[in-house]
Amino acid sequence: MNNSAVNTGRLIGAGLRALLVLTLVCGVVYPLAVTGIAQAVFPGKANGSEIKDPTTGKVVGSELIGQSYNLPQKNPDDAPQADLRWFQPRPSNGLGANSVNTQYQLILSGATNLSGDSGAVDGKCPAKLSAYQTEDEQATLCYKVLSAQQAVIQDNSVPGHTVEPSDVPAEAVTSSGSGLDPHISPTYAKLQTHRVAARNHLDVAAVEQLVAEHTDGRTLGFLGEPRVNVLQLNLALKSLVAKG
Repeated sequence: MNNSAVNTGRLIGAGLRALLVLTLVCGVVYPLAVTGIAQAVFPGKANGSEIKDPTTGKVVGSELIGQSYNLPQKNPDDAPQADLRWFQPRPSNGLGANSVNTQYQLILSGATNLSGDSGAVDGKCPAKLSAYQTEDEQATLCYKVLSAQQAVIQDNSVPGHTVEPSDVPAEAVTSSGSGLDPHISPTYAKLQTHRVAARNHLDVAAVEQLVAEHTDGRTLGFLGEPRVNVLQLNLALKSLVAKG
């Protein structure tokens, strides 16, 4: 009986000592070591890949999370309207407010979960918005893509430059899996240059140069696709507009 109690006490003591040591190592020493190494070697990435406005020095977002660029809403129930002075990101219901002008606030993230044939008839999407009459039909992927395509064409067609349906790239009318993609393709960025130049009274060549300067190539030269970070591009645009 005494030996059993002694053995039990030893096991409990050993367990408590192991708990204390593992808590100290895994809960204090290891996190501090990893945090210290990250801050020393990758400070920018460790702090969330923050982007600062060069004119104010304030953090306006992260290069890893997209943002929307909409006009201020007079009524909270009104549908968001794109501020066409800025380059627009991919469609998403999860992006926060435009931090170039207002405080950035993340709402939600996630994919639409709509299948590729959502809204299709006999394997094809109806080519006219008038074909989608009911709320269920207007909630399909076909309707969302078609309405987004028409909006891109309308928004970016300016006097002397007309956007055709074939000019609109896929990411201009579809959201990413997370809904938070901060990048667009150089093709979509270039499609917007005439509209951005007209809205800001800038030369198209100057805006196209901004796009070229903010186009990132493939990672390591072969991974992924060339891309443009919309927030960084719009900050550069803001500086260009300020210079007149």
